[in-house]
Amino acid sequence: MRTTAPAGNLAVSGVVPGFPAAGRLAARGSTALALLGAIAIWLALLGPFAVLIQHLSFHSIRAALGPPGSLDPLWVSLGASAIALGAMVLLGTPLAYLLARGRLPLARIVELGILLPLMMPPLVIGLLLIFLIGPEGTLGNLLANIHLTGVNTFFALIAAEFYEAAPFYVLGAHAAFASVDPRIEQDATLLGDRPLQAFARITLPLAAPGLATGLATAWARAMGAFGAVVIIAYYPRGLPNQIFIAFQEFGLSGALPFALLLVVAALPLPVLAYLWSARTRSRVAGNEAP
Repeated sequence: MRTTAPAGNLAVSGVVPGFPAAGRLAARGSTALALLGAIAIWLALLGPFAVLIQHLSFHSIRAALGPPGSLDPLWVSLGASAIALGAMVLLGTPLAYLLARGRLPLARIVELGILLPLMMPPLVIGLLLIFLIGPEGTLGNLLANIHLTGVNTFFALIAAEFYEAAPFYVLGAHAAFASVDPRIEQDATLLGDRPLQAFARITLPLAAPGLATGLATAWARAMGAFGAVVIIAYYPRGLPNQIFIAFQEFGLSGALPFALLLVVAALPLPVLAYLWSARTRSRVAGNEAP
C-alpha cells in the first residue's frame, strides 16, 4: 500500500516538493545573467581598443611616426618609467614587507601615507610637487646643490611618474607578502637560514606572482601618467604629453598613432605578468591539492 510522508517529516528532512527543479532553474538563470554581464563589461572595456584600430591606417601611422625625432617621446617615457620602477622596487619592497609582517611603528599612518597619493587627483599631485621639489620648494634648494631641478626636467618626469605609480606597487607587494604564511619563514630560520636567506629562498619566490602583478600595474600607470606630469614636467616630452599636444594641433588623426605607440609600449608587461602569475598560482594550487 502506498503511504505519504507527513508534512512534518518533510520539513524536518529539508525536502520540499519541486524545490530541486526550481533551484536548478534559478542557478541557470543567475549563471546566464552573470555571463551576459561579463560579456557586456568585456565589450565595454575592449571597445576603445577596437575603435583605436578601426580609425588607424598604415598611412597615418607612417605620417605621424616616420619623421626624424617622432619616436623621442617613446624613449623619454621608457627611460623615465624604468628608473621610476627601479626606485619603486628598491624603496617599496622593504616597506611592503615590513607592513605585511607588522614590524613598522605607526603602521596605519604609514599606510595612510601610501594611500593619499592614490586618492588625490593627479593634477593636485603635480601642483604639490612644485611646492616640494620646485625651485622655490622645500627640497628645491637641496636639489639645486646637486644640480637637479624639479620642474621641466627628466628628473621631474621621473618624480611625477613615481608619485602617481608607486602606491600601486606598494599595495600590490603588501598583498603579495601578506599571502605568504610567516610560519614558513619561521620554519626556515629554525632549520638554520638567516632572516635574509629565508626571505630570498622562501618568501620572495612565493610572493613573486603578486609582486609581478603589482610591478606591471605600476609600470602601466607610470607610462600613462599625465595629470602630474603635465604640471611639473611638460618637458622633456613623454608619450602622454605628446598625445595631448598632437591632439591639440592635429586632432584625433594626429593623436591616435601616438596613442597606439603608448599602448604597445605599456601593455605587454602587464599582460605577460598576469599570464605568468595565473599560471604560477594554478601550478601551486595543483601541487597543494590532495
